[in-house]
Amino acid sequence: MDPYVGWYQPEQEGPAKRLWLRIWETQSETDKMNLKNLENSNPNVNKAPDFIPLSEVNGESRNNNYFNPTRRKANDNRASTFNLNQNHDALIGEYGGCPWRVPNYNYKPGILGLHEEIEHFYMYMSPSETEHLVRSTVVNRIRGAILSLWPQARVEVFGSFRTGLYLPTSDIDLVVIGQWEKLPLWTLERELVVQDIAEKESIKVLEKATVPIVKMTDKYSDVKVDISFNMSSGVKSAELIKQFKDKYPVLSRLVMVLKQFLLQRDLNEVFTGGISSYSLILMCISFLQLHPRPERLRQPHNLGVLLVEFFELYGRKFNYVKTAIRVKNGGSYVAKDELQKEMSDGHRPSLLCIEDPLTPGNDIGRSSYGAIQVKRAFDYGFVVLQRAVAPHCALLARHSVLGRVLRVTDHVLQYRRWVRDTFEPFFFPRRAPAGRSRSPSPPPTPTPSPSGSERDWSDAPPLSALQCSSPTPRRVSAHQSLIIHHITSDSHFNNIPSGVMARPQPRAARPRRAPASPPAPRARADARHRKRRHFAQPR
Repeated sequence: MDPYVGWYQPEQEGPAKRLWLRIWETQSETDKMNLKNLENSNPNVNKAPDFIPLSEVNGESRNNNYFNPTRRKANDNRASTFNLNQNHDALIGEYGGCPWRVPNYNYKPGILGLHEEIEHFYMYMSPSETEHLVRSTVVNRIRGAILSLWPQARVEVFGSFRTGLYLPTSDIDLVVIGQWEKLPLWTLERELVVQDIAEKESIKVLEKATVPIVKMTDKYSDVKVDISFNMSSGVKSAELIKQFKDKYPVLSRLVMVLKQFLLQRDLNEVFTGGISSYSLILMCISFLQLHPRPERLRQPHNLGVLLVEFFELYGRKFNYVKTAIRVKNGGSYVAKDELQKEMSDGHRPSLLCIEDPLTPGNDIGRSSYGAIQVKRAFDYGFVVLQRAVAPHCALLARHSVLGRVLRVTDHVLQYRRWVRDTFEPFFFPRRAPAGRSRSPSPPPTPTPSPSGSERDWSDAPPLSALQCSSPTPRRVSAHQSLIIHHITSDSHFNNIPSGVMARPQPRAARPRRAPASPPAPRARADARHRKRRHFAQPR
């Protein structure tokens, strides 16, 4: 596995690793020098060809080498572990990358310890009450802006936020349903800026995409939102996933682990050479439907086995060339030749072919041209975990088994800590304020819930377990009162989606203290200057 994508394991430390690393770096530098010399010796090497390459058909590139994490902007993916070996201190140097592991907890060796870590990871990475309320408020503010433009329109939430299968840095997917002669993408962009919901620089209008969307980042919470128009199938897909969650209680835990596995490798989006979350969930559902031993799905301590078997199936055994995935009617594998007969407009099944359970003839994975990179990543996960849980590797139990393929970066922990410190005092004023010391108290020992029960939203994991003490993400620390004022000024503030959670009511009706007024520009500048001086002082 490329050291830029994977990372060295604890037992690999030593002279052999250092020697191999020097060889690899030398070879990489040699390849760069050879490429540079080739460009200098041949001035026409970058000249545009006077013919259409066979690798481009109908304007679509067929090259599968799409994995390029550098295409993302800096800090765009807080969870990315790209080049972890060279940037260990910057990415996980403060918290070690495995914050879900409970101190002084005696994890069992082998596959049972992996099961325990998956349970702890699921509880740790599941959204807290505060994080969910912040996202719900962002949705309500955007809904208010859209309805002010088009009162007859309807705004629906779909995707991971509707199903509950979202990570702390996941996007929110919204769809606006209405009637327009032309999709009002640019009108919505202007309204989001006028309503002070997003900065103009953070909004991208993808007008020529297969599904035109408006991508934005909330100005005050840094939550990313994708807004599409008249795509009602997304809402139906979310409801279908909820039904499968009820049928397969282990689905939520598997999906959360696999989403983090792809997210940190920048394989969670088609644009970066990966697959969509919907494709990943359908792959998990098919894996559970066609499992050769269904009784394993009902065993209480079997998440580790299922994760390894998932990596083995889609990393080594699945025939991507000839086989398509079908989840409707109990699930089955279908020959691509047979599925092509149902496809319209002359489309051919893609490498990762997943039949749409709601729209016959639609291939969910048709845009995933870099799916081969996902296959290689799954193969890497299988090799690493298979070795880690083997009986002769019991001495490695003192290290995290799940941490061999998953890491949570310091940037994610800092963001969750900032959300807690900024918004929790307002949502839950009667709670004791969280400690802000440099050495936070260790998290309480979580009690893994049974695999057969779904998570209760009202019983969120305590955020004191974040072990994070960074000040804040970009630009927002100096005016927290302004953030509270803008986020809570919307009339839909208390309109939390039904069926998720209810906001706790205070015991006594006391007048709530009004949020502080936004500080003057000079005061904000002085506050930022004092903060810089404070953090510049030696500890």
